[in-house]
Amino acid sequence: MAKTKSIYVCASCGYETGKWLGKCPSCSEWNTFEEAVKQEEAPRAGGSPQGRSVSAASGSVYSKPRRLSEIDTTNDPRYLTGMKELDRVLGGGIVKGSLMLLGGDPGIGKSTLLLQICQHIGKELSILYVSGEESARQIKLRAERLGVSTESLMVLSENDCLTVVEVIRDTNPGLVIIDSIQTMVINELSSSPGSVVQVRECTNALMRAAKGMEIPIFLVGHVNKDGAIAGPKVLEHIVDAVLYFEGERNLSYRILRAVKNRYGSTNEIGVFDMDADGLHEVENPSLMLLSGRPINVSGTCVASIMEGTRPLLAEVQGLAATTSFGTPRRMATGFDYNRMALLLAVLEKRAGFFFSGMDTYINVIGGLKLDEPAADLPVALSLISSLRDTPVSQGVVAFGEIGLAGEIRAVNHAETRVREAARLGLTRCILPRTNAEALKGRCAGIELIGVRNVREAAEAL
Repeated sequence: MAKTKSIYVCASCGYETGKWLGKCPSCSEWNTFEEAVKQEEAPRAGGSPQGRSVSAASGSVYSKPRRLSEIDTTNDPRYLTGMKELDRVLGGGIVKGSLMLLGGDPGIGKSTLLLQICQHIGKELSILYVSGEESARQIKLRAERLGVSTESLMVLSENDCLTVVEVIRDTNPGLVIIDSIQTMVINELSSSPGSVVQVRECTNALMRAAKGMEIPIFLVGHVNKDGAIAGPKVLEHIVDAVLYFEGERNLSYRILRAVKNRYGSTNEIGVFDMDADGLHEVENPSLMLLSGRPINVSGTCVASIMEGTRPLLAEVQGLAATTSFGTPRRMATGFDYNRMALLLAVLEKRAGFFFSGMDTYINVIGGLKLDEPAADLPVALSLISSLRDTPVSQGVVAFGEIGLAGEIRAVNHAETRVREAARLGLTRCILPRTNAEALKGRCAGIELIGVRNVREAAEAL
């Protein structure tokens, strides 16, 4: 007979202990322990788990190791979703037997995206859409609004995870969508839905079904107030891919980013536009991000950045205004605050632009987050433009990393960045001298201005 005992589980990392602790010994987070009930199964006769063998002589079925060269993957193509942006983030499509987690803020478009791809995937595969939050009628109404009418889509309103697994085994669909993992429960566990134990055990049950039957499964995950996926951190370790939907609620643009992907790169992003008909792909994000750019206004500069293999042009805005307080205010949106403080110190010490008595603000248009070093130069040029109150020419684009000595260091994919700028009609590019010399004579239609330090870059404006 199964025995139960009370334990405490860390909501951040899943660490278990027999008593409540203020600080988790594993992840060092405070006040994250929640009480749960753990059930211990009675040992089976013979002392060996069912389906496992201690030795080959016992005659039981057991798994045999296989050589890597003996495993055939030629007949395992990826399933295309019908959305090139999503396929790019996934690494080329959906892999058989993969377990994927999609997280994001409420109302960002997670369920909308997964329901929309059913229309294309339903032409080849049967799909099981499991919802623990909506009734079948609600899903039908949303599908009609999004134009999803495939006959291959089956809808199940259920939150018992073991029942869902049985339905998957009985129907054997080609794709399963679970919306959401925090609503799934295993009734044998006494903890509430969304708790650490429930989320972990439900994910493990679905993972075994996905791997055993080679059925790809999408999990929708809720996020907490910090923006991280709710539940234990082990949830992200179990799944094969973790995707995040980013974007501002008051903006129509959404960015899909992979933070973990066992089958592709984590540097790719997908850009979507949300309207009343659902999500639409943005094939030219650079043009979208530069639309509405002000003319002849100081403090704005175009940055050329790389998101995986895709070049993007983004507008960076800087503002420097005389402070009315003893300590100047600093604020950065879409750019690292500490990196901004470093650039301000370099501009004062190495180039003679003094911001110590100025309130300084940085803003990246479109909800993008610039986290690569190549964004240093356009940020610095936007601040210099605002300090001088001199507009940067409309045809200027910039990229380059700034060192503590004020030097402009070379960055990768320089030719790809320059060609994207030339394709959108920009005429001048301020870039590191090393990159400019390497690209001499290879980029027509755009003037390359190589600079060695911040002072030369300011003079090039």
